[in-house]
Amino acid sequence: MAKKKETKKLWLVNSALTIAGGIGYLKLKKASKNPKKTSANTLRGILEYAKDTEYGKKFHFADVLAAETDDELFRRWQENVPVNDYEDLRPYINRHKKGEADILFPGKPLMYATTSGTTKEPKWIPVTQTYMSNVYSKMTKVWLFNFIKNRPHVYEGPILSVVGKAVEGYAEDGTVFGSVSGVTQRDCPGFIKAMYTNPSSVYTIPDYTARYYALMRLSIEHDIHLIVTANPSSVLEMQKSVDKWWDVMVEDIEKGTMTDQVDISPEIRAELVPFMKPNPQRAAELRELKQKYGRPLPKHYWPDIQILNTWKCGNTINYVEKMKGFFPETMLHQEFGYFSSECRFGLVLDDTNNTVLFPHFHYYEFVPEEDVQDADFLNDPSKLHFLQLHELQKGKKYCPFVTTYAGMYRYCMNDLVEASDNFVNTPTVFMVQKINGIVTMTGEKLHERQFIAAVKQTEKETGLKTHFFVGFADIETSAYHFYYEFDPEVTQEQCDAFTKRVNEILCEINVEYKTKYDSLRIKDPVGFRLVEDSFDKFKASRIAEGANDGQFKMVLLMQNEKLHERFRTFVKQ
Repeated sequence: MAKKKETKKLWLVNSALTIAGGIGYLKLKKASKNPKKTSANTLRGILEYAKDTEYGKKFHFADVLAAETDDELFRRWQENVPVNDYEDLRPYINRHKKGEADILFPGKPLMYATTSGTTKEPKWIPVTQTYMSNVYSKMTKVWLFNFIKNRPHVYEGPILSVVGKAVEGYAEDGTVFGSVSGVTQRDCPGFIKAMYTNPSSVYTIPDYTARYYALMRLSIEHDIHLIVTANPSSVLEMQKSVDKWWDVMVEDIEKGTMTDQVDISPEIRAELVPFMKPNPQRAAELRELKQKYGRPLPKHYWPDIQILNTWKCGNTINYVEKMKGFFPETMLHQEFGYFSSECRFGLVLDDTNNTVLFPHFHYYEFVPEEDVQDADFLNDPSKLHFLQLHELQKGKKYCPFVTTYAGMYRYCMNDLVEASDNFVNTPTVFMVQKINGIVTMTGEKLHERQFIAAVKQTEKETGLKTHFFVGFADIETSAYHFYYEFDPEVTQEQCDAFTKRVNEILCEINVEYKTKYDSLRIKDPVGFRLVEDSFDKFKASRIAEGANDGQFKMVLLMQNEKLHERFRTFVKQ
């Protein structure tokens, strides 16, 4: 009887998502048949939506809208509306925060998503009701439906999702600010919400040791089938918690308790009670796993997991590599997709890293890689060659600019993406790196991905493994400073030899770097050993300053003296 109930429940879940998500999927395919026409229609829709706002009047949205052809529409748009980074839009957003309406878009925001910015002030990204209803609601259903298409049994077991706090605080006018991922989880269909292993209050636990303990204590009790967490570093943190607390977790599962060894408030503990009941059978299974494998991994305690959904592109690949061997070979590790606080650019629908874009909800523009090599490329937009979505060429790299129904107008994403295979007739893209991961002290244009490749190759050649690494351009000495967290027994002499080989490889893969190095314009790089858990210490300090844990990403090659100075404090003496 129980099996029949579970089969019926699965059928209902799959049917509901197939209907809701399937409709959205078909609309996405239709929108992707003619990307030029869809882009023009979307831009016209946004212009009509916002033409009577202060921003719309200032930049002549009505005049742009009067264009008779699509090509004229694109031309008028570029002539009338400036490109923007966040600081250009901040004054308008600040007025919305104070309660003013009809500034960037009709009315006021539904909420704000907050994320770190280029200054000490965080970015407040407005989310309108229109944007929430379409992109975060309709397309989330497509996303959930897509899991079924890739793994039909994905909803046969519980879901573990790591998100931010839905409500972190309030703007001056009382509008909520928080995590869009938290809001999306909070507002997801009830039958999906019932499958989560923990309540949202877990994500409000301030102490991260306690937070990950609660998350994993509640999750290893179950046979998880789906994990969704944008940042793969979260998976490493979860396993680290299991490694440290396994015996305590198992005892808690046996008794239906939550240990007092971790700092969780009485209020949150009370919310966890309904999720915990004595489970001696599962505790016995887990003890057997420890006895059998020594170090239980997800493939042992979650053998039926169907999908792990995280970022895999850009510099997050370093964390993905550290997870090798963690999960069953039958599991699909699906790319989370090109996604930011500013917009949900699209979805990955298969086993590639390619993000399928939403041309019916966003208006996209792209600037070729060669136009954005200089750090100040936005200072002279007249030199930028803007391309439409349908003009992208597979294998070429671009910086995307996006226009949304939430006030992001010609907004520079400061990312480098590569165009890939078409979805229907529309190019897909995947993340390569942040543009500020390109560093040049004297014309060498050293890329973050080149630095990562050099370190990885040196690891293979020397046998020395890094737990973490980061590089900084030191302008005063015209030298790069490379910081590595090795195993404790690695000596400074070995570190120096490692750095020398990294430098040799950089000369091999970047001709401009070699030219500048050979001509002594770039000095020998300097290698430093970092103390244990240096990345965790840095991450904790950034989160304490307001960075979002779930979306925390770090560029691994920078010219940033403030962050450079911070890493100097982690150097092993």
